[in-house]
Amino acid sequence: MASQLAFKSRIASTESLRKIFNAQEMIASSRIAKARGVALAAKPFSDAIFDAVRALAAHTHINHPILGKSEKNPRVAVLALTADRGMAGAYTSSIIRETETLLNRLEAEGKKPELFVYGRRGVSYYKYRNREVAGTWEGESEAPSVEMAARISQTLFDTYMAPASKGGVSEFYIVFTEFVNMVVQKVRILRMLPVEVKILSGEDDALAGLDAAEPQEINQPSQDAQAVSQSSKSDQKQVKASPLYSFEPSASEVLDNILPKYVQSRVHECLLTAAASETASRQNAMHTATDNARKLVDELTRKLNASRQASITQELTEIVGSADALKTEIE
Repeated sequence: MASQLAFKSRIASTESLRKIFNAQEMIASSRIAKARGVALAAKPFSDAIFDAVRALAAHTHINHPILGKSEKNPRVAVLALTADRGMAGAYTSSIIRETETLLNRLEAEGKKPELFVYGRRGVSYYKYRNREVAGTWEGESEAPSVEMAARISQTLFDTYMAPASKGGVSEFYIVFTEFVNMVVQKVRILRMLPVEVKILSGEDDALAGLDAAEPQEINQPSQDAQAVSQSSKSDQKQVKASPLYSFEPSASEVLDNILPKYVQSRVHECLLTAAASETASRQNAMHTATDNARKLVDELTRKLNASRQASITQELTEIVGSADALKTEIE
């Protein structure tokens, strides 16, 4: 059994670590509400500009990089959002694992991914392994600013808009952690560019089904009834009709001005939700570490008491044995 001095030293060091973990947990708890509020407040604006861009792309017939590049280019940009500090559990390792999976999948498809990393932990990981990184950013992972989002989005926007002969890319992915709640944070892969256009199919068939499902009267309806029926059908078709857009001065110039704002808005949203996820992960990790340190202190204290009791028992045994030996000699 270890000495009492060793147990006391381990108890003191573990207790010191427990205080540090508890302090980190309290700091994360004080920041999570603000980080979550900022992330949730930014989401409606990002969703609105995404819906607007997707609607424009779906209902316009133009050639624009926002819908995809015409030239064949195997280069693909991948941005991984990691943390600047540790003590956040498996937050950074989960992002790196998902990033490696994405890179391997893109390479299997014959593409050439170019990696961009945000966060000191991710930069250190790839630098230690001598992996080539196209661009890095550090700082503000817990509270990203608009300026940081602008710098990242501008670099990636320029990379996407550049032609293949000048090192441009044809696609742009972001790997980040989505904040679901205080307990659940999911790693997501978002393809930001080109915009994925989802056109609702089956609207004409649905209208045809509604028209065919209407009951047919045996008697000939009056002219007023026919007018009302035709107006109701036309209203239904107008609801399902695609919107019409008028662009001034032109659709290409409008999209050229929208695209940088779209990229910056989506990047900023991903940075904010990643910051909220990092803070929540750190709080959960520090809470678990505090509980484990407390349990370890209790276990070491029991072992220390057992060691002290064994030492006392041994001393008593030696005293009793010595007394018996002296008594035997006297007799």
